[in-house]
Amino acid sequence: MLGAKLDVAEYLARFNAEMERLDQPALRRWADLIYNAWSNQQFVYIFGNGGSGCNASHMAEDLGKSTLRQEDLNDESLRRLKVMSLTDNAGWIMAVGNDCGYEEIFLQQLMNFGQQGDLVVAISGSGNSPNVLQAVDWANRHGLQTFGLTGYSGGKLKELQQDGLHVALDDMGMVESIHLAVFHWVLNDVFARINQEGRYSTS
Repeated sequence: MLGAKLDVAEYLARFNAEMERLDQPALRRWADLIYNAWSNQQFVYIFGNGGSGCNASHMAEDLGKSTLRQEDLNDESLRRLKVMSLTDNAGWIMAVGNDCGYEEIFLQQLMNFGQQGDLVVAISGSGNSPNVLQAVDWANRHGLQTFGLTGYSGGKLKELQQDGLHVALDDMGMVESIHLAVFHWVLNDVFARINQEGRYSTS
């Protein structure tokens, strides 16, 4: 854990350095995929384990609510982004984990909901979570789009995903923090396009 070795100034400096190393075109492609899902009225499914699972919940909540202006939340005429975190249905996850195995908790949900053209955002710091890999493999074979968020070496997910954002860092906490931090730019960019306001404006 980097925070166990670095003081706060060094830790923040390292965080900033890792942010500077990111593949910015990959961030733009991620935003494009979500915006295109909204445009085409397709679903976005997000999932991961542990801290990545919490990030998935956060991302789905923000994309569901914060792609609209606050004053438009009760406007029934507006197209909304169809987004779901597959980490949030505790009963279903426990049932699948008990009856089929933990490695199928995302796969089984995706098999119920996923359709050709939908977008899967799969998060795995190690890139080697079996339940994430099974779901991404199914998505690839059934015409869904797959975008992975990885850390460390990227693992098997980096090879399996169609596209993705890789944080080449061997520290899970900072990897998870970077995934969520840059997501907020993606969210803001999608908001700007949906609402036709503020995109890249300096005013």
